[in-house]
Amino acid sequence: MNRLFDIFSFSEDFPLIFTQANFWIFFAVIYFIYATVYNKKSLRSAYLFAISLLFYYKTSGLFIGILLFSTVNDFFLGKAIYNSKSVIFQKILVAISVIVNLTTLCYFKYAYFFTDSYNYLFETDYEVINYLAQWTNTWSGTDYFTVDKIILPVGISFYTFQTISYSVDIYRKQIEPLKSIIDFGFFVSFFPQLVAGPIVRASDFVPQIRKDINITKEDFGNATFMILKGLIKKMLFADYIAANFMDRVFDVPEMFSGFTNIMAMFGYSLQIYGDFSGYTDIAIGLALLMGYKLPVNFNSPYKAIHCGDFWRRWHISLSSWLKDYLYIPIGGNRNGSVFSYVFITVFTFLGAFAYADFGIAIIATAGAGLLLIVTLFSSKLAWHFNRNVNIMITMLVGGLWHGASWKFVIWGGLNGIGIVTYKYWRLISPYENSKAWYAIVWRIALTFIFITFTRVYFRGNSMDHIDRFYQQVMTNMDWQNALLVLWEYRTVFIIMLIGYITHWLPYKTKDWVLGQFIKSNMVIKAAVVIVVAMICYQTYAADFQPFIYFQF
Repeated sequence: MNRLFDIFSFSEDFPLIFTQANFWIFFAVIYFIYATVYNKKSLRSAYLFAISLLFYYKTSGLFIGILLFSTVNDFFLGKAIYNSKSVIFQKILVAISVIVNLTTLCYFKYAYFFTDSYNYLFETDYEVINYLAQWTNTWSGTDYFTVDKIILPVGISFYTFQTISYSVDIYRKQIEPLKSIIDFGFFVSFFPQLVAGPIVRASDFVPQIRKDINITKEDFGNATFMILKGLIKKMLFADYIAANFMDRVFDVPEMFSGFTNIMAMFGYSLQIYGDFSGYTDIAIGLALLMGYKLPVNFNSPYKAIHCGDFWRRWHISLSSWLKDYLYIPIGGNRNGSVFSYVFITVFTFLGAFAYADFGIAIIATAGAGLLLIVTLFSSKLAWHFNRNVNIMITMLVGGLWHGASWKFVIWGGLNGIGIVTYKYWRLISPYENSKAWYAIVWRIALTFIFITFTRVYFRGNSMDHIDRFYQQVMTNMDWQNALLVLWEYRTVFIIMLIGYITHWLPYKTKDWVLGQFIKSNMVIKAAVVIVVAMICYQTYAADFQPFIYFQF
């Protein structure tokens, strides 16, 4: 009874994480109550909004204020956009929504990145001060908030993109604004996907808010299966191999051979997939149990046959959001805009300066500027440039979205180069149109290896850390002890092998397994739940492994 009180109290000592028992006790209680209110639409929205706020408070504490601010701001801006008769005024209101949301996001997520870059660029020594915390302490007469540190609120990147999509979709006349701020608050804060996605667009979710809830046997079976699949991905595959192998290697890569470091990278590709897709599988399942459909966020990404295909399968909600709200508005694959040219010039200078010196940055920027000038006089070069510049910009922004560090920018840039390179390679590829199994396997393997090795910039703690990884790979592969490494970590590698085999299974096989589970009776479903729970929690790492995308 005391534990139940702690779970539902306003204490931050019991965070509600999908892999923790606390969350499942929480969900069982709120789902029991939900069963009594789900057919009363206004009460249903109010109840889920309140539960979602409690969930977020348990996860992020007083950062709930930022969530509420974003909710109130975009609710009234959405109404104003819809009611305005002036297109110019509508655009101004949309701009206000975008600026306010992105400024809030940048303040919490990129303050250190911008300050460090400015200090490096102008040789100053400014320190980050949390002016919001300072103002709040002064206003409240307390010293509760730390003023010398800015902490990133969990999930801010996800709900910021959702509120932006709401204002933009209203402007594009894809939806009408919600009449109730409770309904809008429910859309913004819906707890299954609040802190790590998938990113839910207003045009997809708003029509569901006032619909009649009808959870069929198929929905229940599908939802349960998604939750179980997500727990297996996260707890059995991602957490086990991270705690028992990968974290040890990545902490001190110089202490392990290049072969071991490479195996850790392949393990990390399985970990990050199991971790992130596991979370979204659970989120989709939980939402479906309550009668709501969230977008699919992963589609067997390691079956991708080229880099562009990978990004149509991985974190689909982010990739499609960036496509529709950034890539297409700045020109898509047809035109480079003024924004495109300015962005490329500025990023060239900052990137070169960050990893070289001022002189190299000036030369690189001059080269980029010369290229832009040449495109004005060469229609053929301009055609190639305009078809690709916005891809690079989108991938660079996508990299920066993942983390406030130049290593994430490099990671995004490498993926952009991969996409652009394939666009030209396919024109001369001898196996582009081949349906032979070995050609498909080769393309999948090549794409998977490329994606895996670019992730060293994603996983590495710093550029120095990444350099130490490459140093081992280049100078100390230690092939003679490779079999010994495989034997010493045989359990980890067996689990990795099982994880990849299940990922590469044909869609027909996976659909058949899902269909059998849905058609099974409740006794069999209950038995499967018990067995999966026992396996997951028996193999669960002793050290708590937070979801990777909580930091984004």
